[in-house]
This record gives sequence, structure tokens and C-alpha cells, in this order.
Amino acid sequence: MRDVVRQTRTHLMEVFEKHGFHPRHDLGQNFLIDLNLISFIVEVADLEPDDVVLEVGAGTGSMTAFLSLRAGDVVSVEIDPRMYALAKDAVEGRDNVTLLHCDALKNKNNFAPEVMAVLREKLAVSPNRRLKLVANLPYCIATPVMSNLMASDLPWTQMISTIQWELADKMRSQVGEDGYGALAVMMQAQGRVKILKKLGPTVFWPRPTVDSAIVRVYRDTKLQDKIDDRDFFHDFVRRVFSHRRKHLRSVLIGMYSQHLEKAEVDDLLKPFGFIDGARAETMEPDILVRVSNAFKAGLDAKAKDAS
Repeated sequence: MRDVVRQTRTHLMEVFEKHGFHPRHDLGQNFLIDLNLISFIVEVADLEPDDVVLEVGAGTGSMTAFLSLRAGDVVSVEIDPRMYALAKDAVEGRDNVTLLHCDALKNKNNFAPEVMAVLREKLAVSPNRRLKLVANLPYCIATPVMSNLMASDLPWTQMISTIQWELADKMRSQVGEDGYGALAVMMQAQGRVKILKKLGPTVFWPRPTVDSAIVRVYRDTKLQDKIDDRDFFHDFVRRVFSHRRKHLRSVLIGMYSQHLEKAEVDDLLKPFGFIDGARAETMEPDILVRVSNAFKAGLDAKAKDAS
């Protein structure tokens, strides 16, 4: 087995020059070159032999190789054929690494089937296995990767990722702050979000034009258990925040006009005490969970009566 290559700016420039290509901006290829930060990410992931790691954006395979030293299995995904070839060489001989050459996403709301199949296969090795996302996520796919993992039925426990600072700030935003929206609600209704470090452009090559962050999201099963139907909840939150400044009552009447009368919407909202005037952007995640549960139950009851 080869030693782990320590990814530095000089090393990367030499590799790219040798192979005659350049990083692709359209794929968000900004490589983390601060060795201390790479070590920090691996350390805070607290990897153990029962852990299956999902890495999206293998790049040159440097972090992939580091992850393989501690995790039971690493499933790393790389869409760029040039990077895939470099990563394949970097992890050669590491039997606990599965390197996939594909798009990690089928669409914005679903992982690619081949990614899900491999993850399920690795997780099935033992009932004690758990999933962690550990990645330097390309900016362009960070939101769907993290939100899709949270929405999935996979036994994930935490996500440790480098992402754009603005996105990290939105995930932790509170009611009344500009960034508070559907993403913050979905994350905070099911987990605990913490920004571990703010990163300037100089720790990447090529340098991005914005700051980044290392963010950690812990899964909180007690919070998730309060959600009656997570698919319904995710759809509910996205839709009510698409009209975040409109009164919630009006939004819900429009959303469910084919299924509920105005009076029925009012009846479902009455226990919360905000029939008039309230907006989604003024509500804490736990309140939106309860409203979502109420509407799911109301719609189910209406459908049952109609059948």
C-alpha cells in the first residue's frame, strides 16, 4: 500500500502540469491545500472501524486515502474522469475504498442509484455500521448532497464538510435573521448545526472568491421522531418558504386548495393560535414541525373520508 500523498499547492500544480489539464471551475474544483485543515477534518470526524464514510468529490484522492486509514469503508464519488484517474491511483491497494465514477446525484432531490446501492451494501456488513459524510464538497452540490442525506433513510450520524460560508451561515440561521429559510428549518428540525472553522480563500487552490467553512451537522433522532412524515415535512417546508413573506394561512389555502376548504385550513391552524398574520419566516423549526404534522393528519383524514 502506498503512503498517503500530502496534498499541497506545489504538489497539485505539478500533478496538473504533468497531466496537461487545469481545475474545472464549473465542477467547483477548489482543492484544500492546508495540511492542518485536512488533518483537522479527519480528526473531528472521529472515525472508527464501524464507520462507512461517504466522500463526494474525491479530487486527487488525498483526503480519501487519509479517511481509509481510520474508517471501515470509504465510498468516494468523483464525476470528473481526469480526477477519477488521479484518485484511483492514490487509493490503489486500499481494499476498504470504493471509488465511483459518476454524478453523486440523480437529481436535486435524490442520490444516484449506484451511490445508494454501494452505501447500503457497505452498511449491511454489520448492524453496528453507521454512515458519516466527510468531504470537501464542491460548492455547486453542497446543498442537495447534505439535504438529501438528511432526508434519506440511511443510518447517518454526522456530516463534516467544507462548504461555502454563506451556506453554512444559512444552515445555522435563527428566526429573524436574513438567512433563515427552508434549509435552516430542515437542518435544525432534525439535527444540530455547528460551524467549526471559518476558512479564507488562501487555504484552497485555485482560490475561490468567497470564504468557506467547516461545518458539522449531528443527527438528532429525538428531533426526527417528532416528525410524523419526513417526506411530507420537507415538501411542506420548501413550499411554505417559497412564499416566506406571505401570511401562512393564505399560503396553505393555496397549497392545499384541491384538498381542503378554507374553513378546514382554519380548523387545522386554530390550535396554534395564528390563523391571521403569521408567516413561515417568523416560526421556529419545532412549530413548523407541529404544523406540518397537523396538515399531514388532516389531509390523510380527508382522503380516508373520501374513499
